[in-house]
Amino acid sequence: MILVTGATGTVGRELVRVLAARGERVRAITRDPGKAGRFPDGVETVRADFTDPASLLDAAKGVTAVFMLSAPGPWIPRHDEAVLAAAREAGVAKAVKLSAIGTGAKTNGQDWHLPGERALESGGLAWTILRPSSFASNTLAWAEAIRAGVPVPNPMGDGAQGVIDPADIAEVSVLALTASGHDGVTYTLTGPEAISTPDMAETLGRVLGRRIETVALTSDDYRARLTAAGLDPGFVRTAVDGARLVASGGNAVVTGDVERVLGRPARTFADWATAHRAAFDV
Repeated sequence: MILVTGATGTVGRELVRVLAARGERVRAITRDPGKAGRFPDGVETVRADFTDPASLLDAAKGVTAVFMLSAPGPWIPRHDEAVLAAAREAGVAKAVKLSAIGTGAKTNGQDWHLPGERALESGGLAWTILRPSSFASNTLAWAEAIRAGVPVPNPMGDGAQGVIDPADIAEVSVLALTASGHDGVTYTLTGPEAISTPDMAETLGRVLGRRIETVALTSDDYRARLTAAGLDPGFVRTAVDGARLVASGGNAVVTGDVERVLGRPARTFADWATAHRAAFDV
């Protein structure tokens, strides 16, 4: 039995789907099963919350491996600690943590994933750590602007990133959860090329058959937008700092880890855009 936290998110839902398609027994955690949407047949859905240790322990009973995923924010260290505590008490053998690219190299005190990585490495379970770059699916936030025919916001200038298809993250996660050859390994997961926001807009425009413009945002503009959306102040600070890092070229990282694990090249942004074009169609 494999326990998936963050099962209703972008990577979590795809991971549940792929695991179920492979015939694995899957238990998906959600805070509200009534709002979780439909999972594949045979997937067990359980209510649990990171702030409720008893619910996590119940969810972890009888589980052989757990996938650790929490929404981005300063609460991640607490959530990781809670999941690991439940996993240890329940006798879970393996944990795979979805971390983030650059973990361990940050100097601004906002390295949310580092405490969980360290706890996992010393926690007595077999472990694998996955550090993905920016998700291709982040561009879904552009859909409304594209439909309205207005430029999409760009707080990252011409900075390039190894943008990755979340489906590749899920497929790597499956193997990390089900095969022993990935124990004790940290993978940095990227797409096959470094690509900037203007590049992604151009690529998506080609797929949709229309021109997509971008509009530059200053750090103050970006901060104001995120704050107006009601996002956590800690998340806002990290997002603004991250945009500055990308704009300066600090995340122009491309690795071969996806191909190393899956035995095939990582999907390109163009691949992702083609597969998801319906989300942007007017």
